[in-house]
Amino acid sequence: MGQAVTRVRTAAPWVACALALAAVAPGAEPAGAPARAAALRDHVHAVMKAHGVPGASVAVLRDFEIEWANGFGVASLDGGRPVDTLTVFQAASISKAVTALAVLRLVAQGRLDLNQDVNAYLTSWKVPTNEHTTGTPLTLRHILSHTGGLTVGGFSGYAAGAALPTVPQLLDGMRPANHEAVRVVTVPGTRFEYSGGGTTIAQLVLTDQLSLPFPEVMRRLVLEPVGMRFSTFEQPLPADLAPFASAGHEGGKAVAGGSHTYPEMAAAGLWTTASDLARFVVAIQRSRLGLRGAVLPKDLADQMTAPVLPDSFGLGFERFPKDEAERPLFGHTGGNKGYRSWLLASRDTGDGIVVLTNADQWDAVREIALRARVVYGW
Repeated sequence: MGQAVTRVRTAAPWVACALALAAVAPGAEPAGAPARAAALRDHVHAVMKAHGVPGASVAVLRDFEIEWANGFGVASLDGGRPVDTLTVFQAASISKAVTALAVLRLVAQGRLDLNQDVNAYLTSWKVPTNEHTTGTPLTLRHILSHTGGLTVGGFSGYAAGAALPTVPQLLDGMRPANHEAVRVVTVPGTRFEYSGGGTTIAQLVLTDQLSLPFPEVMRRLVLEPVGMRFSTFEQPLPADLAPFASAGHEGGKAVAGGSHTYPEMAAAGLWTTASDLARFVVAIQRSRLGLRGAVLPKDLADQMTAPVLPDSFGLGFERFPKDEAERPLFGHTGGNKGYRSWLLASRDTGDGIVVLTNADQWDAVREIALRARVVYGW
């Protein structure tokens, strides 16, 4: 089991602050926590062994605090460096929920309107209009809830060193983009259809409106306010963070050439730690409950977890478990090439879990997260 190993880099002074924020000292768990933590840690080890997962990072929330966080296994089968609480993973589609918070913070400031035609905010590219949008324009509410009738569900990323498309090239499916164009193919607001392409439109809205690179937009609107100081949307990962990165694995081997790059940053580009994502969860929970330290007004935070259509997402999250009528949990899953992840949290308390792994084994992530619910009684 990895511990919080201190690794200091002189190239980036801000990292010294992040070390203190991300580390969790062994033995610092609150009273009553050791038995719960031991049971779940044992389960993590067993699941990783059963599914061939090289490394994982787990953070557990209890009453709006990180009760414990640990690294497990190794960051790469090629190198063998232990995973610790500072190891960064690709969060994959969990990036969409973090991006949603940025959009909603601008809504709260009156700079964006969830129900406005999204083309009113786009200057460098426009959503092509067609018979589906003439009566019902595409809006940010549609995009964040995946009810915009948009194409392109997910992304495969680009091999390290490959040519990267611009965001307009991505949206128009033009080389070197490796997927089709993002287009409205059904009337917005009429059905749920998961679309990473839609989230890429939201990425362009943010950069067009603020005239800043997307990673800087996210740093200012979300990462710094929430306390995610060891996270970035920069793609590819900056050189000064590379020593902290886990490598993605598929089929029991490290992804050839290194982790893929995702210019679709809003949809899939977040590099982060389990502890940082746990802080993000707490920020949403506190906002939903109207508690001190909220980053959003309560009504907007409520909309993040309230389905816009039956069985659709809210403005950023979906509700779990799908087989329970009340669905008392909210969260988001993630899957990039060589990575799987799940953020799962209670809607009405300060409890939850973040699981990040560097393997293509979704069942492993699911088994860890669902066991946490049993162990902690959510």
